[in-house]
Amino acid sequence: MEAAERFRQGDENTVIAHDLRVSVRSVQRWRKAWSQDGTRALASKGPASLPQLSDDLFAVLERELAKGPVAHGWPDQTWTLSRIKTLIGRRFHKSYTAQGVAALLKRHGWSCQVPARRAIERDENVVAGWMEETWPQVEGRWRRSTPGSTSRTKPDSR
Repeated sequence: MEAAERFRQGDENTVIAHDLRVSVRSVQRWRKAWSQDGTRALASKGPASLPQLSDDLFAVLERELAKGPVAHGWPDQTWTLSRIKTLIGRRFHKSYTAQGVAALLKRHGWSCQVPARRAIERDENVVAGWMEETWPQVEGRWRRSTPGSTSRTKPDSR
C-alpha cells in the first residue's frame, strides 16, 4: 500500500525499491498491476500455497508424536526436527524441510525444548552434600579470586 501512495506521488521505481528494500522488478510488477486495477490489485492474496498438513492431519501427527520416538523405531525418546520430518514423510507421504517442520510446529503452538536429563540413580542429598563440601575445595584451587588477584591487566606504573 505504501508503494501505491508512492506511485501516486510519481516516485521512480528504483527509489521505491530502495526505500522498501525490494527488487526493482517487484516494484515494476506492482506499478503495472496498480495502473491496471488500482490499489486493490496490490492487496495481499494470502499465502502462496496451502499448508501441506491440514489441521485434521496435524492432530493425527500430534497423536503420533505423543507415542514417542521409540514407538516409531528410534533408539531414544528424543524428537528432533529430522525425525519429525521423517515421520511426516512416512505417515502422510508429504515432504518437508527441517525448517518447514519447525515452522509447522511453531504455527501450531509447539516450542523447541531440551528435556532435563537426570540419571534415575541420582541422589539429590548426595549431590547437595558434594556441592557444599567438595566443590568449594575444587573451585578454591582454580577459580576463586583472592585478594589482590584480578582478571584485568593493570597498567605498568614504571
